[in-house]
Amino acid sequence: MPLLGSKALIVSIHDVSTATRSIVEKMIRDLAEAGVETTSLLIIPDHHHQGCMDADPVFSPWLQSQIQRGHEPVLHGYYHLRPQEKDENLAVRLITRSYTAGEGEFFDLSFDAASNLLRKGKAVLKKCGIESQGFIAPAWLLGKEAERAVRAEGFQYTTRIGTILDLRSRELFSARSMVYSVRSGWRRAMSLIWNEILFLGMRNSPLLRIGLHPPDWQHPAIRAHILRCINEAVALREVVTYGKWLARRANSVHEQRQP
Repeated sequence: MPLLGSKALIVSIHDVSTATRSIVEKMIRDLAEAGVETTSLLIIPDHHHQGCMDADPVFSPWLQSQIQRGHEPVLHGYYHLRPQEKDENLAVRLITRSYTAGEGEFFDLSFDAASNLLRKGKAVLKKCGIESQGFIAPAWLLGKEAERAVRAEGFQYTTRIGTILDLRSRELFSARSMVYSVRSGWRRAMSLIWNEILFLGMRNSPLLRIGLHPPDWQHPAIRAHILRCINEAVALREVVTYGKWLARRANSVHEQRQP
């Protein structure tokens, strides 16, 4: 198994919730067969207002069992929805409606609104016996005030599509994530081309990130491409979670500063 000091691979499964548990189970099994036995699981407490996870008698024990196997719980918004507002300009509409299909929940929240949702999310996780060190906004869209709230609420890190931010040291690491768009045929075709280019271009990068969503597994060509990339990557990289990767970086910096 490659050491973190050389190259690492982080696979994250987004939108883990009571509504997606069955397909996430299959994703976890397939990833394990491909050599990825631990992932960062991005958890939505009340996915699209379909029911809070602490009210589901099956979901919490299942999630706890995944954490015990080494998967990392990461808070991923609360509802994963951003209500449309009046008088939104074209740029905002493109980002929050076309790009994210209305799911940029933390894109432009105020500090107080973001803090409220973060506290609600932490409380739900606590009821389920789970604690999250990281917070990742839906669609990686995290506004400045929302980021300030994430830091104030004590989360240790967050990520965007191209970066990882250690909220304790304020270090920002550049690392583009592979991610697939599957909402239409042309999006799937372009995703295959774009992610192949990304994968080839990042062969020598210290960290490879692959972000997955449950709908990816509904499209055989997308699933096959993901698993092929992962099979190639695990031969050269150590599989870690976001939390483990940041912890090891912090330890390495500490050791280097020792006399």
